[in-house]
Amino acid sequence: MKIKNKKTGIAIMMAAMTMMAAGCSATGSQKGNSASGNTIKVGVNMELSGAAAGYGQQEENGIKLAVHDINKKGGIKVNGKKMKIKIITRDNKTSTSTAASVASQLTTKDKVVATVGPATTNAATAAIPNQTKAQVPLVSPTAADPSFTRTKKGGVQKYVFRAQAQNNYQGQVAANFANTHLKAKRVAILADNSSDYGTGLAKAFKKNFKGTIVSTQYFQEGDKDFSSLITAIKNKKIDAIYVPGYYSEVGVIIKQAREAGINAPIIGSGGMADPKLTKIAGAANATNVYYTTPFSTITAKNNAEARKFMKEYKAKYGQTAPTYSALGYDATMMVANAIKKADSTNSNKITEALAKTKNMKGVTGTISVNKHHDPQMKMSVERMTNGKVVAGYTVK
Repeated sequence: MKIKNKKTGIAIMMAAMTMMAAGCSATGSQKGNSASGNTIKVGVNMELSGAAAGYGQQEENGIKLAVHDINKKGGIKVNGKKMKIKIITRDNKTSTSTAASVASQLTTKDKVVATVGPATTNAATAAIPNQTKAQVPLVSPTAADPSFTRTKKGGVQKYVFRAQAQNNYQGQVAANFANTHLKAKRVAILADNSSDYGTGLAKAFKKNFKGTIVSTQYFQEGDKDFSSLITAIKNKKIDAIYVPGYYSEVGVIIKQAREAGINAPIIGSGGMADPKLTKIAGAANATNVYYTTPFSTITAKNNAEARKFMKEYKAKYGQTAPTYSALGYDATMMVANAIKKADSTNSNKITEALAKTKNMKGVTGTISVNKHHDPQMKMSVERMTNGKVVAGYTVK
């Protein structure tokens, strides 16, 4: 572009210099958000209504309890000063568009230095662009799809972390449990194909199961009648059924399968870890039922952090701590640990510290973050009889 007028040229150059200066400020030492005063604001972008509200509410309880424990001890020391955490919670309504909007509000309006949530992979993935734009880390307690922490080109999403193991590991654990504990030779799969959650788990199970997959059937979120799927597998001489999905549909499948006379073991995933499963399936039907989980109240009794958490949770909420509450707690503690290690409230410094998380003692076990921003952790399997968890197993 040619400049015809000298004064106009000078004006344009001055404007350009101003823009460059502003750009330098935005990308220089003041990158991201930082706390002011004695309060560290942490956002909670959570499914508190909608289809995944059961999980979001559990996680919110865990988050609140973690913040209570941190602040009860005086907060986090940063640069020699004790600072308390304040959570700012917004409901994403189990909607991807709302989750993206909430991410923008929390990072640009509320100026949080980190965000815990969303819970589901789809909602959490929708939040990534706005978190990245604001340079504020996101720690999802339960987003489990392997691609969640990856870019489209296979790199790592710089500002994205999670507290739960990814689907392919959970599917592997379920298959190993079927192989070694149940000695299953023939398995049928009924998988939720509404999202990558169910299909990803089914794929991982197939890859690691040593026997024969006699049938693979799919259902959708919201389905209520599974009679055709159950009929398709009833006479297949199955040793077990693998049902990766959420309690709302899996509970109905368990009920209808038992009513159809199928008594084979039913194996599921962490999406079953909700008391509502028993209400939907019926206590008597929820027998010989297993599911993979990063937090088992039975195996956790050997963990001092978990014992303390379970006692506090029961006292505060009047019920046994469910799996997703433990993951909400640990996701929050990951943020707090990163702030402490960084000795800074700057969101980019916190991001760097999150990526270096090693051997953090959490309620779900010892947590280390690998190069893909995934936690390296053990997985348990819980067994239900008459709607109650009666046993827990640690499976590799």
